[in-house]
This record gives sequence, structure tokens and C-alpha cells, in this order.
Amino acid sequence: MCVRLGGSRDLQASLDGGGGRTVVVACPPHPQMGGDRTDSRLRAVSDALPDGVDCLRFDYGPWDGGRAEREDVRTALAWARREYDRAGLFGFSFGGAVALAAVDTQPAAVSVLAPAVGTVGDAALTGLDRLTCPVQVVYGTRDDTATWQPAVERARERGHTVEAVPADHFFVGQRARVGERIADFLVECLLR
Repeated sequence: MCVRLGGSRDLQASLDGGGGRTVVVACPPHPQMGGDRTDSRLRAVSDALPDGVDCLRFDYGPWDGGRAEREDVRTALAWARREYDRAGLFGFSFGGAVALAAVDTQPAAVSVLAPAVGTVGDAALTGLDRLTCPVQVVYGTRDDTATWQPAVERARERGHTVEAVPADHFFVGQRARVGERIADFLVECLLR
């Protein structure tokens, strides 16, 4: 189902599922590299969520160098909190970085896949430091595309869950498996 999230940038989104009281907000990869709400990694997480846990996949507004995109994440998360009892946050690549950078209020759980922290400067690591909810960082051991290493190091220092997958940045041949790992983590945290 297509939904409008409103906000100053009038965001569009797809809501998978329906009728649940729990939702995962999914942040797409870099919009200037073709990233949008139809990304296969976002769909893999959505497909792996059980009945009763919905997934809100949204598109960013016009490109603003990562600044307004953080506000887009906040808008999507605020919409989710108005409509649902519990909300988790997931992002892939640039989406993982802006998800970490945008967290001002705590979601119930956060999972990021190959967070390209270099795309938002120190904001993603600062956001990771502020999180008190359960956090999962998943990365590909052969990923030489994104700068994910600082997020992995910081997550380990803070005692968060870190998982390595033998994959490249795009998780070719691993998408369903990665989607299940992320969905399992989020569901466990959200349905406690």
C-alpha cells in the first residue's frame, strides 16, 4: 500500500503488511546511486518479517547532501510512532548511515547493513554513541565499497551486536539470508 508521510518534503512510502501494531522503518541506500524504497535489501528484510510486523519503506525527498535526508528519516519514524505501538529502524548503506545520524529519540531497536558512515561525516558514529536501544550492525567481509569499519568498531566497543557475512557491499546471493538475520534481530527486540 502506498502512503504519504507528509512532512516538509512530502515523503512517499510503501507499507508492507497491514494491521500489525509493530513496524520497521526501512531507509534506502544513496538516492543519487539509484537507491529508493524498492531496493532489494529493503525488500528482503520486509519479506522476512512475520505477520503482525509491518515494514515502511520510504523514498527521500530531493537530494540535500545527507542533511535533509536525516530529517526524512525522522519524518518516517514520527509517522510510524503515530500509527504503531512499537517502531524499529533499519537502513542499508547510505540508509544505515542516515538512520544512525538521525536518531534523536530512541526507536525500540536499530539494525544497519553495511552502513556507509563516510557519507554523513561523524554524525553516524555520534548517533551510534547516543543509542541505548538494541543495535545490530551487519557487514560484508568483502565489502570494499562503503566505509563501514568505524561503525563496526564503535558498535563492538559499545557492546552492540555485530555480524559478519561473507559478501560484498551488495550482498549478491546473500540477500534473503541477510534479510532473515536482520528481521530476526528486529522481531526479537520489538516483540519482547
